[in-house]
Amino acid sequence: MNKKIEEALSYFFIALGAMMASFSVACILIPNEAIDYGTAGIAIIISKLTGANLSICVALVFIPFLIAGAVILGRTFGIKMTLGSVVYTVGLELFEKIHLELSVEHFIAVVFGGAILGAGLSLILKNGGCIDGSEIFANIIVKRISDKTGKNFSMTYILIAFNACVYLAVFLLINKNAALMSLLVYVVATSIINHFTDHFESIKQVTIITKHPDDLIKAIKEELNKTCTMMDSYGAIAGSNKTLICYVNYFELSKMKEIIARNKGTFSTVSTIDEILR
Repeated sequence: MNKKIEEALSYFFIALGAMMASFSVACILIPNEAIDYGTAGIAIIISKLTGANLSICVALVFIPFLIAGAVILGRTFGIKMTLGSVVYTVGLELFEKIHLELSVEHFIAVVFGGAILGAGLSLILKNGGCIDGSEIFANIIVKRISDKTGKNFSMTYILIAFNACVYLAVFLLINKNAALMSLLVYVVATSIINHFTDHFESIKQVTIITKHPDDLIKAIKEELNKTCTMMDSYGAIAGSNKTLICYVNYFELSKMKEIIARNKGTFSTVSTIDEILR
């Protein structure tokens, strides 16, 4: 029962986070000459240049990434990503009809909007969801590289490069003030996200202590295409154990937790890795 309540709450917080993000974009950022980042930013640029409905542009840009996320990261992640994206899109449609005027300078309004956006996206990421396709794109690239080389890479540089292209497009196609305001949104929002999600774009080290490692290793290999380092360990009460160490990215962490949950009698920790030396 507790597990069901926890899962229901995760869906609720994803929906709440998506509503916060759409409110920030529609009511604060766009009226103050700023845009969201990532694939949502691309959709906003298309809407501004063509005059097309914003929520329709967002939905069309999101769909390919929704499909890719579900295929690569599993059904549960796909459902959560779909929920967040649908609520975000519907929220944009609803909040666009609200004319909210903040009697402050653009700079302050954009900082405030970026903070709300970051808080909303943090709720989504903390509960195993995602609404931005740039993160899925980065995950696909990292996964392809990891599968070919057997090495783990952070998504940081891919995300920075992706968003740099978005802001360059804003600078060239809209205006420089919008580009600078949007860059400020990115700095504020990602600072808040990193604070609450412990650098979601970084590599995660999962340490698992268990007496029965074989099923875990098999599932990790088959479902995540990852390997583990296995060491002998000893507990003062439990006695002899095996300690498994595995490296995954933030979006693979949800699947890893599912695998661990299926194997009872384990003790696991997750830590953020800033750098791996080879």
